[in-house]
Amino acid sequence: MSPTDLRRALTAALLTLTLALAGCSSGSGDAKGKKPKKPSKSASPKVSPGPGDQTVTLDWKGEKRTYAVHAPPSYTPGQKLPLVIVMHPYPSTGTHVARLSALSAKADEENFLAVYPEGLNGGMNALVCCGSADDVGFLRTMTKSLVDTWGADPQRIYATGISNGGDMSFKLAVELSDTIAAIAPVSGGYSGRITDPASYVPKSPVSVITFIGGEDKWYPVFNAGLTIWQERLKCEEQPPAKLKQKITRTAARCADGSDVVAYRLPEMGHSWPQGKADMAEREAAVNATDLMWEFFKSHPKKTT
Repeated sequence: MSPTDLRRALTAALLTLTLALAGCSSGSGDAKGKKPKKPSKSASPKVSPGPGDQTVTLDWKGEKRTYAVHAPPSYTPGQKLPLVIVMHPYPSTGTHVARLSALSAKADEENFLAVYPEGLNGGMNALVCCGSADDVGFLRTMTKSLVDTWGADPQRIYATGISNGGDMSFKLAVELSDTIAAIAPVSGGYSGRITDPASYVPKSPVSVITFIGGEDKWYPVFNAGLTIWQERLKCEEQPPAKLKQKITRTAARCADGSDVVAYRLPEMGHSWPQGKADMAEREAAVNATDLMWEFFKSHPKKTT
């Protein structure tokens, strides 16, 4: 079977299972979808940038959309700081993924902004799940506001997330490739019918670091999607490095200058390596948060 045939077969199986389970569930709650309202003109949020945590509300296409911004203690207006967009699983919240990832503490150590957008009804409209909202448009608007108002550096904007949030990272890499410098999907993947066209790839280089578990029921889909991503971007992969707990690390350089690094953890399920809350794999030999930030630091925005 060719990689394309394998991808189609796995995608069909994924979609069937997704419908049966109502999306990639995190097991942290439940939410029912509701009919989206008609689009309306969005309003600029009123904010007072400063250190610490602040929840911002944005009137976006007839919905009140919110996101929490965490600025490090050293933050002062006018600084150009890196920005990490952190997206929760389905059904869940920004508060949960903030605890799980510990990226606010990392932001305090490394002096960057972390933002936790809330999906409608507990999820983002990613590649195979959940809802029908224009979340790419919402996140573009949110990011522009963070650049204009909070001083986020437009050359150092990154995205990460777990499960539904990891899938959404790949969607942003493709559909906001003019904005995103690199992504770090955790237990998420490049899959679904939207990715069937070979043209569904970034138009501007976006580097990837990803973490997938061998005990995750979605592992075959995530692994096949990563193979397709690398084939489409003509990436040359180096031999895998072997780490503790039989973990492997692969690295590839792609024709557009982007990098792809993948950690495969054979003993991990649908989890965040060394996370701090529900959905954490606390005994993992690698720390996803530390590794993704080191990767982000070395991958500012590239242009072709």
